[in-house]
Amino acid sequence: MTKTILLVGAPVDCGKARAGCLMGPDAYRSARLEGALRDLGHHVRDRGNVVPDQTAAIDRDGLHALPDTLGWTASLSRAAETAMQEGLPVFLGGDHALSLGTVHGVAAHAAQTGRPQFVLWLDAHADFHTLETTTSGNLHGTPLAYVTGRKGFDGFPPVPHPVPQDNVCIIGLRSVDAAERAALEGSAIHHHDMRAIDEYGIKALLAPFLDRVVSVGGALHVSLDVDFLDPAVAPAVGTTVPGGATIREAHLAMEMIHDSGVMTSMDLVELNPMLDERGRTAQTMVDLCASALGRKVFDRPTPRLL
Repeated sequence: MTKTILLVGAPVDCGKARAGCLMGPDAYRSARLEGALRDLGHHVRDRGNVVPDQTAAIDRDGLHALPDTLGWTASLSRAAETAMQEGLPVFLGGDHALSLGTVHGVAAHAAQTGRPQFVLWLDAHADFHTLETTTSGNLHGTPLAYVTGRKGFDGFPPVPHPVPQDNVCIIGLRSVDAAERAALEGSAIHHHDMRAIDEYGIKALLAPFLDRVVSVGGALHVSLDVDFLDPAVAPAVGTTVPGGATIREAHLAMEMIHDSGVMTSMDLVELNPMLDERGRTAQTMVDLCASALGRKVFDRPTPRLL
């Protein structure tokens, strides 16, 4: 089915101390994301890059770049809500702090249209810390806590439409600290680590969640972090954790998402081109996005070095 896809650049680089993710949007463009989606018959518009709001907030001890993150959250929420009225937005990151804004915005749109919002989080990390529980101070580890309405986000935009915890599924976990583990296990969030993938396969974990989204006519936001993948195949991320998903496991997940027909928005996050090898991680992420939007096994072009 032909879709209108909006590419929205989100060069967020404030969610952690290591710089480089602000170059992510242009890396996706250079890796021909727009062309790959056009080749599938979609109408694609590149909306350029969002810019952060200016805020009067001040830094808080122990938190990295809080004012910048607040500015990005506000501007990306508006951009996401607007883009949802025009088509299916793909947010080109940027670190995972961008999802503080993108999920906030798409959930607002879902509430306006009367659809339940769901979130699929493909990531090595749970990103379920609050401002009070983070020990690193890196705010790219907080989006799921914020958008599900956990307390501890003083100064951030209110969350009038929190995503119900039961509507969130995390797959690929392999780096979760003690405080985050306790919060996650006390929540209704569906969470699966790499052992679960090893034992049951990604289809058995993902299919029931997608079936539920379909059964209630839900809107699905997919947030794909580079570190969902094993660093041997996707090295361009500052938070590498060995033992991640294989290329085939990731493509199967994307193909299942497409077959379900429920994805309404997507994040591509944590690509740091400074850490890439001849653009291969950017190309892998482009290929996965294409699979989520309809590319089949027999449609795949022979890879070429960038």
